Amino acid sequence: MVRFYINAACIIALSTLFASSMVHGQFVQEQELEAKAAPTEVATLQGIVRDSDNHPVAGATVCLQAQDTQILTAHTDSTGAYFFPAVHQGTYILRAELAGYDQADSGPFVLEARASRTIDLTLNFSKAATTKNSSETRPEFFDEPHFTVAGVTDTTSLGGHGSDTIVRNREALAQETASLSKQPHASSAANSSSAATEKSLRDAAAHQPEDFDANYRLGKWLVDEEKAQEGLPYLERASRLNPGGFDNIYELALAYAGTGDYGHARTDARALLAAGDKSLQEKAELHHLLGDVDERLGNALEAVREYQNAVELDPSEPNLFDWGAELLTHHAAEPAIEVFTKGNQLFPRSPRMLVGLGTAWYSLGSFDQAAQRFCEASDLNPTDPNPYLFMGKMQAVETAQSQAILERLGRFASLEPQNALANYYYAVSLWNRRKSPEEVADVDRVKSLLEKAVHLDPKLGLGYLELGVIYSEQKDFPKAISAFQRAIEATPQLEQAHYRLAQLYRQAGETSKAHAELQLYEQISAEKNQEIERQRHELQQFVYQLRDRTAASQTQ
Repeated sequence: MVRFYINAACIIALSTLFASSMVHGQFVQEQELEAKAAPTEVATLQGIVRDSDNHPVAGATVCLQAQDTQILTAHTDSTGAYFFPAVHQGTYILRAELAGYDQADSGPFVLEARASRTIDLTLNFSKAATTKNSSETRPEFFDEPHFTVAGVTDTTSLGGHGSDTIVRNREALAQETASLSKQPHASSAANSSSAATEKSLRDAAAHQPEDFDANYRLGKWLVDEEKAQEGLPYLERASRLNPGGFDNIYELALAYAGTGDYGHARTDARALLAAGDKSLQEKAELHHLLGDVDERLGNALEAVREYQNAVELDPSEPNLFDWGAELLTHHAAEPAIEVFTKGNQLFPRSPRMLVGLGTAWYSLGSFDQAAQRFCEASDLNPTDPNPYLFMGKMQAVETAQSQAILERLGRFASLEPQNALANYYYAVSLWNRRKSPEEVADVDRVKSLLEKAVHLDPKLGLGYLELGVIYSEQKDFPKAISAFQRAIEATPQLEQAHYRLAQLYRQAGETSKAHAELQLYEQISAEKNQEIERQRHELQQFVYQLRDRTAASQTQ
């Protein structure tokens, strides 16, 4: 895969397919076109972009153009999926493109109101690109990284700027950033045809148990659907039928990794690498798989080097993101900033790359930089909940507040009124922006949002806790006690609820209840501290060197 580039050529190419009198170049950014009709009058369009080897293509530009010259664009995520959530009825042409591939298009076709349509596209490798020698086509990541990961150590002496709560929150967000690469995705396999696809593949394998293709297709489909345990026997049978096939051995290694058999997965991946005769992309896939395996085995240093090898062979969005996330997880925030910054340059439409960059800045204590990146991520795709959740979790524990984040969390609550966390984080952000406890301008609105949040999710202990804090400030102690009790019922390990309830019991003269709640608070706090220290012992911290700090800082 080669560098991602601006999609103006895609827009121009689409425009020529319609009447020459059309206005060229009108660009509507992804998912920011305001619907002029009611939601029931629009259609949705989704699909997967794959290459000629049936691998998903990340970072491809997908253009959808109507005869009125309105152009919608989307970019495929790490799984090759694209999505247009609100498309007006009309006739359209769909096109996908990415440097190094020939363009793929579909249409003209008609989208009816309230329809939901899936169109998959295949990008064929460009003949012009494949005729060049490997030294000319090999993609570049950095001339040379500005950092070197030299080793690992434990994190027992981990320090950080700010309170212990903030340090823990930074660690938690780093872990959650890594989880973004593991999230299930919306794809054509997730719609109503999924069951039919599985039945068809199973029938074929049952009727032709000794057919390589039937076993391979079913096994691969099951692994892709995160059913590695079910897919493994079919891929093992396919391997016996055709021992030398790269695709099957690679899928078999993925299946072994998915079932926790990391030894077999690593053996197969290394054997494929040693066999030679692989494309750069195939080698990159193998190094990435080895990175996954080493990370799960606790070989952090080997894992980060395998992820780096994958990026240097194929600087795709998934490879870059996982390298940055691995660095961030192991407290190497400055190298992670360099990787995520480069990833953002190559894939400017990737929200999670910006989320990773924001989390890395937050890990270094730069609230303003983090807030800016999270806001940029949410603006790229306003319907993606992840950037809002990250900024909500960050702002919930910080004394510094951001008007930009407040506005985005307000948008989140507006876009997803039935989302408990959307209401909760917006309420907390409104409450925390007060300049003094006497400021009560938004208190009714905040309480309304919190009450809605706990109504939507009765197990949201944090919502009850925040209500109790507000009632306490208003001296409405009976309601405050009730709210803290509900918080404990919903989340028994919520230590702050026990502590605040103990204080109210003490004020009310109920010393035995106060003592009991305070004991629970101390017990839960001690257990959580022990668990955090255990996790820090298990999670090795990278020891890295910045060879050129000035050059690295200029990539901000």
